[in-house]
Amino acid sequence: MMLPTLRLKAKAERRLKGGHLWVYSNEVDIAITPLKNMTAGSEVVVEAANGKALGVAVVSPEQLICARLFSRDSKQTLDVSLMVHRLQVAQSGRELWYPQSCYRWVFGDSDGLPGLVIDRFGDVVVIQISSVAMELRRQAIIDAVNKVAKPQCIVLKNDGKLRAVEGLPEYVEVIQGALEDDCAPLVENDTRFMAPVIHGQKTGWFYDHRENRAQLNRLVKGKRVLDVFSYVGGWGVQAANHGAAEVHCVDASAQALDWVEQNASLNGVAEKVHCWEGDAFAALRQLKDNGERFDVVVMDPPALIPRRKDIKAGEQAYHRLNQLAMRLLSKDGLLVAASCSMHLAEDRLPDMLRVMGRELDREVMIQHVGSQGADHPVLPAIAETRYLKAVFARVLPTR
Repeated sequence: MMLPTLRLKAKAERRLKGGHLWVYSNEVDIAITPLKNMTAGSEVVVEAANGKALGVAVVSPEQLICARLFSRDSKQTLDVSLMVHRLQVAQSGRELWYPQSCYRWVFGDSDGLPGLVIDRFGDVVVIQISSVAMELRRQAIIDAVNKVAKPQCIVLKNDGKLRAVEGLPEYVEVIQGALEDDCAPLVENDTRFMAPVIHGQKTGWFYDHRENRAQLNRLVKGKRVLDVFSYVGGWGVQAANHGAAEVHCVDASAQALDWVEQNASLNGVAEKVHCWEGDAFAALRQLKDNGERFDVVVMDPPALIPRRKDIKAGEQAYHRLNQLAMRLLSKDGLLVAASCSMHLAEDRLPDMLRVMGRELDREVMIQHVGSQGADHPVLPAIAETRYLKAVFARVLPTR
């Protein structure tokens, strides 16, 4: 079957030839190939202005990113066979790093499957679809997952914000097997967790900070630790399990803190872990007023800069939060300042810490800067695939 074509304007193919995979609507020659005539989720051959094929893509004609390449071979189709191959390649790469079968199995464009995220929790697989193209191929995805991994349980966690942008309904459904208490078991850095894959955020767990948490685990023995925006205790419970003397978890969600307590109990560290429910800003101020001090503060908020236009307000929020955190550190304390905001430039967080240090008359020494783990592979041509930052800063009295 001959696929329709999507013709680019003159010189618009340069990014794609350089390794990028996205086509923006203003790059399309709509006089030759009108976007309005294309069906969302369908496949097209992307052509340079001279008619040379650049690859095959799925289209979202009403979006700014109107097409995403999934293959450089213009004869390829996004069918079960290709999905099985892509899942096998992705799995082999993850198993090298994480042999316990707990990892992000598919990371969208990075794995040649745009609009698709799959997290694996051993025999439980959680699928998150965020595009019309992948929703139309839902059964093919399920068939491919079953062929490659043969999981006991499959969950469709299709309630993300990106679905609304694509005009897709939100739903969460266990389509195969059963879960224990709506959760999936996992092991990360020798610590056991139950991830709330039905009622939790995103797929229920955030594998991306695994390496940064492992780094912190080396540093917490005998320390007093504060985990802000703790969610289910990814940082805090691991710290307790790796020898922290005391851990305080702060989150606005009572349900999340219930999960923290359950995960702490799973690892036999419940007596070390204390939970504070409330707004992070208010909780940090209250802790300061109470005269509390911590050897380590982890500041890992949700994305505070969801869109490019939010950069100024988001940077101000990062500044306020980390400044409050810095005030709670003991004289020789460690601040782990994290960000999952793609729009926060790499150098901004270290520079903010520098400014905060001067404002508080403290000496800030950056000892380590971490990013996402190997199961969130970065495509060098697509800056957006590298989004995670974790700055480990030692904060000392001014010399």
